[in-house]
Amino acid sequence: MVVAGSDGAPRSGPSTPVLRNRDWVKAMVRLGFHVSISGSIDKSVDRALGLGCDSFQIFTRNPRSWGFRNLKEGEVGAFREKRRSSGLDPVYDHMPYILNLASPDDGIYSKSVGSLAAELRRCTMLGVPYVITHIGSHLGSGAERGVERVVSALDRVLQGDGSGVAILLENGSGSANKVGSRFEELGLILEGVGWTGRVGVCLDTCHAYAAGYDLGTGEGLAEAIDTFDGCVGLDRLGVVHLNDSVGALGSGVDHHEHIGLGEIGRDGFRLILGSRLSRVPMIMETPVDVRRGNEGNMDVARSLAAGVGG
Repeated sequence: MVVAGSDGAPRSGPSTPVLRNRDWVKAMVRLGFHVSISGSIDKSVDRALGLGCDSFQIFTRNPRSWGFRNLKEGEVGAFREKRRSSGLDPVYDHMPYILNLASPDDGIYSKSVGSLAAELRRCTMLGVPYVITHIGSHLGSGAERGVERVVSALDRVLQGDGSGVAILLENGSGSANKVGSRFEELGLILEGVGWTGRVGVCLDTCHAYAAGYDLGTGEGLAEAIDTFDGCVGLDRLGVVHLNDSVGALGSGVDHHEHIGLGEIGRDGFRLILGSRLSRVPMIMETPVDVRRGNEGNMDVARSLAAGVGG
């Protein structure tokens, strides 16, 4: 997969991990979090560094609203400079949750297409090489029609964009009418879109487990990865969302849990962190509560990646 560099220009292959003197951690495992932009977007870099991230993810705007303010020149410059000097690479942006690229409703569909196009422009300004988006729901119009709508939406967005920013489609959790919960559907979308170097996949472990892919066992994980590789291609995988699952296998429940405290479990994450999936950065979107914070999840993930977690 051809990906965009931190300056928005296309490049090939993954970036070099930043280990920050963690020699006991496997060099191929790059871990990070979704971090807040509260106060100013550039503060997200400080927060990511404070958590010991190798990579990180942000929203550039309110995740539950169509509206957004324009980026200010000062914050754009501060973000780009801090990210450059931090060594954190790559950085991922996540689209608002309200997007629905599969919607049969023309109004929502047009808003979704316009919103994604605007986000590519924002990522270009910030030097963010990837934007991750949920795909959406066909709302009863049928999976085939939903896939067609997504393909058309991506074509419309990319035909008018010369940024080089890559779009990563996030797999769904298997709930009713969600498009892209099955790897076969993701493969059909990628096959239908004629922009091979601009569209890839974000694989969320919680969503995959909830959709029926048993990532918690060696046999199940191997089968899931082989299926993904056959339908999508591991070369089209741009990032993993590393989240445990509150919901049971095949439940369709999209509810993230702390690493190792959910249904996938510690043994499952030890396998995931040692698998072929770990060739790309792994971003955690785990809870912050009285049981554990981000620092605790980072410690658990790093120990499991190193094979020393009990």
